[in-house]
Amino acid sequence: MRKAYVAGMIPLSVLDLAPIVEGGGAAGALAEARRLAQHAEALGYRRYWVAEHHNMPGIASAATAVVIAHIAAATKTIRVGAGGIMLPNHAPLVIAEQFGTLEALFPGRIDLGLGRAPGTDQATAHALRRTLVGEIDRFPNDVLELQALLGPPEPGQRVRAIPGAGSNVPIWILGSSLYGAQLAALFGLPFAFASHFAPAQLLEALALYRANFKPSAYCAQPTVMAALAVVAAETDEEALFLATSQTQAFLNLRRGAPTPLPPPRNVTLSAAETAGLEQVRRYAAVGGPDLVRTRMRAFAALTGADELIITAQIFDAEKRLRSFELVAELMASASSH
Repeated sequence: MRKAYVAGMIPLSVLDLAPIVEGGGAAGALAEARRLAQHAEALGYRRYWVAEHHNMPGIASAATAVVIAHIAAATKTIRVGAGGIMLPNHAPLVIAEQFGTLEALFPGRIDLGLGRAPGTDQATAHALRRTLVGEIDRFPNDVLELQALLGPPEPGQRVRAIPGAGSNVPIWILGSSLYGAQLAALFGLPFAFASHFAPAQLLEALALYRANFKPSAYCAQPTVMAALAVVAAETDEEALFLATSQTQAFLNLRRGAPTPLPPPRNVTLSAAETAGLEQVRRYAAVGGPDLVRTRMRAFAALTGADELIITAQIFDAEKRLRSFELVAELMASASSH
């Protein structure tokens, strides 16, 4: 077993989409997700989260609670959760039952991150929840309902989540704008910002969250997790080449034709595509050890985050494992100086 590098430094976690690679399938993607989680656990990462997306050829984590069970059953200590569940797609009772069940199976290891976006297109969102009563404007009420269902049962409560009631599964609010920051502050919940794909309002959102945070029974003080896309390799050139898989996936999505994760290959971008990519990757760390260490330390200092959650869309499974290993090594060495 590899050394747990992460102890004694800013906690690191993993955000995974269980990528389906070109020429592969969902079974292989889920097997590699399990292997990455085991690898991250051995390295000392704190959490392994998967994200809910639908109708996406390159993402195998649509049935998010099922994937969490798959990962938690293959690990022992790492926290496993959703980063996140797109709550407008679901009745709060269903999510309370799913995550109450997960907490019963894997006590003390389950996290529930909640997002307001549908995680898909409107047609698919309609197929997920045909009545559309879970529209995004109901999100605050749905969060409160979910909290109540996961909390202690109240006298006379007619509807209970079984399993779920009394489980108190930790809830995080996820956001990519100021809205999530305001809601997390108002409800006194920890806040995770999606700076890996929507960095524009990162600093403003964190400042807003911290300035307006109201302590609650769930969280005594502001708690921030910031997401960062990282591709680490032995050299800058290798990392840049590996990152072209994510570049292609990003361009395909923007063009309205999402695909499985392509193998790395050099691509020619238009000026508009280059500008869009630079915006999304404002804080990304792609490179060899020195560059990644420098950029990650700068990002941690800039955000003052309590935890960093790392995502890496890398076609080659072994290169992906190595990237997460390098990140752990580099940040551990940085914290010792």
